[in-house]
Amino acid sequence: MSIDLKQLKYFLAVAEEKSFSRAAERLHISQPPLSQQIMKLESELGVKLFARTTRTFELTVAGKALMNEATDLLAKMRMTIDTIRQIDRGEVGRLRVGIVGSAMWGPIPSLLEEFQTKFPRVTWTLHELGPTLQYEALRAKQVDVGFWREPRLNEDDLKNDNLRQELCFREDVCVAINEHHPLAKQEAIELMDIADEPMLTLALDKSPFPRYLLQCCVNAGFQPTIFQEASEPQTLLAMVGAGLGVALMPETTSRIGWPGVVFVPIRTNPPSANLYITYTTQDDAPVVRAFLNILNPPARAD
Repeated sequence: MSIDLKQLKYFLAVAEEKSFSRAAERLHISQPPLSQQIMKLESELGVKLFARTTRTFELTVAGKALMNEATDLLAKMRMTIDTIRQIDRGEVGRLRVGIVGSAMWGPIPSLLEEFQTKFPRVTWTLHELGPTLQYEALRAKQVDVGFWREPRLNEDDLKNDNLRQELCFREDVCVAINEHHPLAKQEAIELMDIADEPMLTLALDKSPFPRYLLQCCVNAGFQPTIFQEASEPQTLLAMVGAGLGVALMPETTSRIGWPGVVFVPIRTNPPSANLYITYTTQDDAPVVRAFLNILNPPARAD
């Protein structure tokens, strides 16, 4: 049996119009090919769909049944096609976003809000993970995109793992200082100004970012004295507020307004806290494409 959607469409037009001539006009075709398609459909089904006389033109019982079924079938097909097109545009699906905690103090919340507004049928979830765990999750397809800071990954490693990394938001590092410290009164300081201060840092074994910051200190001319490490930025700020040392933090951290802490810019060659997005290049993921398109193109680096 070979029945196509066009034949059903033609049949419905005739059934609704109760006239081959009016149906042909509605379908923008001539009447002979329309009649041929209906005859072919009847032949394939082995039933008569229309009871024709010189005065009447009615659906048979089989024709009425087919009209109901064909109407539902074509409606479902239209819905299926619409859903497929929405999926291809990234309007339907799920997005799993890996993220470092400090990124939520910057532009990421507004980015997610815009994405939700434009793609309300996409379900998205946040997974707060360090860069190393995000990298493994991306490789294992447990997250779809990942956000973390400097340093940028090696291009060869990215290529070997079918990943791509793009710069999405530029940001500098500032110094978090206790409000009573003399440096807190400065509009800006040099990195060398904190050479003798106890350094508070994120755990060095969980992320390359704090190790990168320590290397920036070395490049500036001093080896920092690490007083304490912590897993969360909030813990560092609490220690700074208690006067236990200073910490190098992304500038957006200042939005927290932590009690007893002042955030002072670095005047010359501040280390960068640039935020990168990483995603797989192996699969065609329309939802990921849609998410990437939310990012401001001029801010993205190839």
